Amino acid sequence: MKVYTKTGDKGQTSLIGGTRINKNDVRLEAYGTIDELNSFVGLLVSEVTEEEHKKFLLSIQNSLFDMGSCLALDTTKPETEKYGISFDKTEISKIESEIDRLSENLPPLKSFVIPGGTKAAALAHVCRTVSRRAERCIYTMSEHYQVESEILIYVNRLSDYFFVLSRCFNKERGTEIFYTKL
Repeated sequence: MKVYTKTGDKGQTSLIGGTRINKNDVRLEAYGTIDELNSFVGLLVSEVTEEEHKKFLLSIQNSLFDMGSCLALDTTKPETEKYGISFDKTEISKIESEIDRLSENLPPLKSFVIPGGTKAAALAHVCRTVSRRAERCIYTMSEHYQVESEILIYVNRLSDYFFVLSRCFNKERGTEIFYTKL
């Protein structure tokens, strides 16, 4: 099987279910941004040394892949139900538990945090901001198409997780940077 199909050469692609859409459709923007986020999470994993963090980040990557499938499903066609694609709402409680666990060891915030510090922390901030953009794209998609509410909740928690994770990475090395008015 060849990687290239030439079916998208004229600016269209297919949803799961076969419906052809323009490549600038809000659905493609949403799941494309999730794919971008997943790539940045992969880059973050390459910088992380702690196995516990790597394992959790890999679970996030799998959840993002599932989410992308949900967003790529043509929900306007009843026959696409046969694919059995849905987002596992238990992923929300998993990420909330991890945020709580990581937050226990962090000092309270007294100022805004500036993205940076260690490379892993800076990459976690990139993941945080791409998560926020993905959330905006999915919200826009939800104004036109059916989107599971758990997807919006999860991606919102995900940006919180990356913020907390960045603080953990910087706390370990004393490199957290705080905003100071110039």
